[in-house]
Amino acid sequence: MTGNGAAARLSRDFRTAAAVRMVHLGLGSFFRAHQAWYTASAPDGDHWGIAAFTGRGPAMAAALSAQDGLYTLVTRAAGGDEFEVVRTISRVHAATDAQAWLRYFAAPEVAVVTLTVTEAGYTRRGDGSLDLGNPAVAADLTAVRADPGAVGTTAAARLVAGLAARRAAGVGPLAVVPCDNLPGNGAVLAHIIGEFAALAAPDLRGWIDDNVSFVTSAVDRITPATTPEDIAAVGQALGYRDDVPVVTEPFREWVLAGEFPAGRPRWEDAGAVFTADLTPYEHRKLWLLNGAHSLLAYTAPLRGHLTVGQAMADPVCRGWVTQWWAEAVPHLRQPDQELTEYTRALLTRFANPRMQHRLSQIAQDGSQKLPVRILPVLRRERAAGRMPAGAVRALAGWVCHLTGNGVPVSDDRARPVSGAGAALGLLDGTLTDDRELCRAVEAQARQLRAAVDHRAGSLPPS
Repeated sequence: MTGNGAAARLSRDFRTAAAVRMVHLGLGSFFRAHQAWYTASAPDGDHWGIAAFTGRGPAMAAALSAQDGLYTLVTRAAGGDEFEVVRTISRVHAATDAQAWLRYFAAPEVAVVTLTVTEAGYTRRGDGSLDLGNPAVAADLTAVRADPGAVGTTAAARLVAGLAARRAAGVGPLAVVPCDNLPGNGAVLAHIIGEFAALAAPDLRGWIDDNVSFVTSAVDRITPATTPEDIAAVGQALGYRDDVPVVTEPFREWVLAGEFPAGRPRWEDAGAVFTADLTPYEHRKLWLLNGAHSLLAYTAPLRGHLTVGQAMADPVCRGWVTQWWAEAVPHLRQPDQELTEYTRALLTRFANPRMQHRLSQIAQDGSQKLPVRILPVLRRERAAGRMPAGAVRALAGWVCHLTGNGVPVSDDRARPVSGAGAALGLLDGTLTDDRELCRAVEAQARQLRAAVDHRAGSLPPS
């Protein structure tokens, strides 16, 4: 069944749209496997419909609208697939639908705004401030100054426009929940929004401080890009065509810290954790899971691997990952047994041969990922007088990536470089002052490049 037939089948069997009480920016696979799933799985989820907006182009909005906001979530375990239709997205909009965006923010029943815009979507400089040199940010500031009702294209501009509409409507406070892999993402977003508002609409800044809660969250669920084979598998298993299914793993985690002044779904009953201190969860996930992913994204392709599962079947790559964990774990605050169980579970998750998590997908925007995934451990190790081989290898893989070895570069902040010093400078200019580190990274990069021509051999893990 194709086209409108698929939508009719899904709507007839599964759709009773809930009233919109949440707004989401960044209509991608991860959001649909994570926040949308948690909302749908909450006992009161039927009362929390989501209006979801794409971050950029209209393609996903068009495809999902054709299915009335419905899609199939495929939970892919090593032993087989489970299928469920997720019904919590009540309305779907393209990024350009500014009037709908403003209308939802002005609605009193809307209580929560979530976003998944990737690390790059926060348009900030290395020091955490708003990147005023970013052409999109500059254009949005000009547009909002000229027309306070302008929505703009960056996440900061769009949120400021929505919050201005909410203040004008006088409908009370709400919570904003960033769900991207940034430490302290709630505070990060609050700072960016505050800066943008101060420059574009100064009278709004105080209202935001008094009425908007920026909730910090840590998220985890591996969600590879959907393939034509995944679409075919859903059709074969369920008897209808879903053009936008999402494939994910059984594991999921969502940890949140902050207030929800206008209410929220009972996510804790679906497994979410609410805590006063999110930092230990953030570091564990960013360093152990995301750090290992980035390590593999820049090194495993040099040994001929395309996916995480392929890399983990290679004893050399697996050894690189466990070596990195041995460096990172001592700097985490959880009990040793808990961390041992966590890394053991990660080995199982990474090795799932049925999860086609492509290394090229993980490698995107490394200039903004590596500073929070690898550099915190590197700095702690260097402060202790050690040269951490696992962190050095990850950075050497980054050098190889930027010098034309491995997967193609997809990173707005990156550029071709000639060596380790220039590559490290893209992550943190102070790294180039550590000459011993630069020499170690360059030496490891030469060793990694040797794997391109000698894939039949093996590289030592040290």
